[in-house]
Amino acid sequence: MTLKNIPYEILKEYSIPVEKRIENWEVGIGLNEVDGLKPSKYLIQLTKDSIEGRKNFDEIEKELKTYYEKQDKETINYSEMECDLVSTRIAKLLEERSFVFSPIQLKSIHRNLFSGLLLDERDNKIGEYRKYNISKKEPILNGESVIYGEYTTIEEFLKYDFENENGKNYSEMDIEKQIKNLVKFTSAIWQIHPFIEGNTRTVAVFIQKYLLSMGYDVNNDLFKDNSIYFRNALVASNYSNIPKRVSPNFFYLEQFFLKLLYEKNINLKEIIIFKI
Repeated sequence: MTLKNIPYEILKEYSIPVEKRIENWEVGIGLNEVDGLKPSKYLIQLTKDSIEGRKNFDEIEKELKTYYEKQDKETINYSEMECDLVSTRIAKLLEERSFVFSPIQLKSIHRNLFSGLLLDERDNKIGEYRKYNISKKEPILNGESVIYGEYTTIEEFLKYDFENENGKNYSEMDIEKQIKNLVKFTSAIWQIHPFIEGNTRTVAVFIQKYLLSMGYDVNNDLFKDNSIYFRNALVASNYSNIPKRVSPNFFYLEQFFLKLLYEKNINLKEIIIFKI
């Protein structure tokens, strides 16, 4: 038999177990909670069509767009619209097995998730790096912000972090070292905050696809139920305030990844930034 007689397999939707599809939908909806977004009742109805194989993701997105286009622009619930569309796109991306470990993949995920959404008047395009510096008030920091990466250095720092991560051999590491390395990489690319919005959701999807590409069995219940914890753990790993005796704390993110990959039964500790 010659190589030309061995055809490539065409990957199709509905080739995964129903339970996994349900998980992917739940993760998609759960991740939107990092920005306080909730799905519409209409999306919940449509997920049943997806889970039971009556409609694919593209058909569901088309129906959602039609549903919102028919609504009055003055009364439309834009938060629900964003949640519905992004949840659908997350579920689709998690089901797709294709993945390349590269900043280009990070850009592609952002573009896929937020195309037509997150419109910004300051000339920032979806799937492109931001063009100015930003801050964001964090409830867990009592309204303070993490110091994000300087916008002019985004490409250089991402290149550095990806090249550094790409040189690691996880198969030769014990569990503790695996967790610490995954945490450092995830924390670093999140702190860069390459996009104007949607960074946590983009990084979460990228990391899940990265882990799946390495063969990890990912505990998706964590992203479904603890997406806000994930963001707060990222905040804790990147926040420093020496006068208040606060240094970057990776413990919470390490616990999250340990539960995500190895010890599903451990309880996540409450995140405390400022000691009383």
